[in-house]
Amino acid sequence: MSLAGEERKQIILNMIQLQGKVRSPELAAKLEVSSETIRRYLEELELENKLKRVYGGAVKINVEREEPVYVQREVLQAAEKRLIGSAAAALVQDKEVIILDDGTTTLQMIDMLALKSQLTILVTSMYTLNSLIAYKNRGVFDGEIVLLGGRVNPKHYRTSGSLAVHFMSYFHVDKAFVVADGLQIDGGVTSYEDERAMLSRAFMKQAKQTIVLADHTKLGTNHYCKIAGLEEIDMIISDVAPPREWKDKLDENDIHWIVAE
Repeated sequence: MSLAGEERKQIILNMIQLQGKVRSPELAAKLEVSSETIRRYLEELELENKLKRVYGGAVKINVEREEPVYVQREVLQAAEKRLIGSAAAALVQDKEVIILDDGTTTLQMIDMLALKSQLTILVTSMYTLNSLIAYKNRGVFDGEIVLLGGRVNPKHYRTSGSLAVHFMSYFHVDKAFVVADGLQIDGGVTSYEDERAMLSRAFMKQAKQTIVLADHTKLGTNHYCKIAGLEEIDMIISDVAPPREWKDKLDENDIHWIVAE
């Protein structure tokens, strides 16, 4: 295949990554090639196990079935997570009560949150807890830290499960920052793990506002456990703009999408 052909195939993969699926007529128009050429590209990519062909186009393959351990997640899309974390922290006002979902993206919020006044921050992540304690001991952070008790997951350094959900019921928060493992227009916000999904739902139930954090690799991806439908959240922060076909759904449900720059 010519270099131009390989570049077109990469464009197709990029679109699938963002949207979760692509349609052959749209690809033909965008790439200015025949439908037969698009069919050949999709066949080749399917043979390479990079997508799955369906009637009228192709869909994304979810290769990962298990959540990567924390140290692996920490280096994935690190620059994008810093941007998203910074944009998320900028939404927090002094004296608010917030809950931070476990994740390497929410960890990126801590440096800015530590400088705000009289926050109360609920956490489940040991990494986030340690970072906040360090700022507290240095006299930088003047707020309160609450660790939600529960079953400890040593692989991911977090608490979760029914005990953590029970503890969450005692709190009301201004903002819940929920990390998406997957985000689709129809599938909503999803997680690898049922206990984590259950706890994220509890965050949302007790929050005035739910803000979902999702870098571009999460868009169009669907995982085993559903946290919430798109209509149940208030805001999404990502490093990219929403796919074009999401616009109506976002507008209908008054969901504000922030592109972190």
